[in-house]
Amino acid sequence: MKALLHIAFSSPIIRSAISVSLVVGTILNVINQGERIFDGADIAWFHLALNYVVPYCVSSFSAAKSEITRSGNDGK
Repeated sequence: MKALLHIAFSSPIIRSAISVSLVVGTILNVINQGERIFDGADIAWFHLALNYVVPYCVSSFSAAKSEITRSGNDGK
């Protein structure tokens, strides 16, 4: 678990996860709250933030897990 977190917080994975999060989060926000956003209505800010945080976490975890598996350092 320590190795996974160390890799997940490395610069290349952070940059990649941010890119994924921006694209996927924006798409999710347009799907889920697009009408509110474009009409200028109240936005569910917590949900807006989650639409960016969740893809970031999934992307960084997946990349770190893949890197551990690829390097053969999976703790087994």
